[in-house]
Amino acid sequence: MRFDVLTLFPDLFQGYFTQSLLNLAIQRGLVEINLWNLRDWAKGKHKCVDDRPFGGGPGMVIMPEPVFDAVEAVQAKEVEPGQVILLTPGGERLTQQVVRDLATNKRLLLLCGRYEGFDERIRIGLKPREISIGDFVCNGGEVPAMVVIDTVIRYIPGVLGDEESVIDESHSEPGRLEYPQYTRPRVFNGMEVPEILLSGNHEAIAEWRRQQSALRSQQQENSGEIP
Repeated sequence: MRFDVLTLFPDLFQGYFTQSLLNLAIQRGLVEINLWNLRDWAKGKHKCVDDRPFGGGPGMVIMPEPVFDAVEAVQAKEVEPGQVILLTPGGERLTQQVVRDLATNKRLLLLCGRYEGFDERIRIGLKPREISIGDFVCNGGEVPAMVVIDTVIRYIPGVLGDEESVIDESHSEPGRLEYPQYTRPRVFNGMEVPEILLSGNHEAIAEWRRQQSALRSQQQENSGEIP
């Protein structure tokens, strides 16, 4: 799967790409990530990509022309165009179901905003899919883009060592959380591993895990943390 990240700060991604599962997926050719600096499509001596908002107000707004030019140029790098994703607090909430849907694409273009955001004509003209990682505001779209990449690659065949991991984990079904996990030692600070997990009775273990998953999900729902 190919990711094209359009950003004003491409260096923010360098450390992230060299770590853990993502780095292994890139080395094995399962994932391709390309970073594009929006300033490369800016006009003028100073390569400005932003300007003051019409009507007044604080901050700066990213201008439409360099973004349109960048998206057109990057789309042309492949025969098949990618799904354009706009990372914005006003977008649809990134859920596990949305992640699964995004993973069906062969290519994603991730637009990372900064400052006071994008000129509205970018949203109108490019018609991107707008994604928000939560009801809060980040300094820019770079961290949300990393979250999208980190979640989507888990659905790419071969990225995870155990393909069943993505089936049983939290939110694989709406509102359902994963059961508790334990490993060695059997006793730590007076806390013991549940005896059922040591029994070798796989049917009983599976039933215990289903019950614990339901219990955790209900507790979270009652606390108001699951919408």
